[in-house]
Amino acid sequence: MPPVSAITDADVERVRRLVAAIPPGRVTTYGDLAAAAGLAGPRVAGTIMRIDSADLPWHRVIAASGRPPAHLAARQLTRLASEGVPVVNGRVVITECRWSPEVN
Repeated sequence: MPPVSAITDADVERVRRLVAAIPPGRVTTYGDLAAAAGLAGPRVAGTIMRIDSADLPWHRVIAASGRPPAHLAARQLTRLASEGVPVVNGRVVITECRWSPEVN
């Protein structure tokens, strides 16, 4: 993963646009987000989300496993379930609600 200093403002803005476009009741993965934004991989998308997503629907971006990180699980799954995202045994059923971002 590149250091945060290697992430450009353009990278951040592409990710922000994509996350803002995720409709309620849908989710995308860090990998999908990275591919659409032209990033090196999902960890880069995760880094951007960690440093600049408080004002975005961050809860709609999940790991490909469908499991949120332990420290966010309760809050993230509650928010997703309230939007109609299917959650079974602490995991999002991605096949039923995956949204594919537009490649920029």
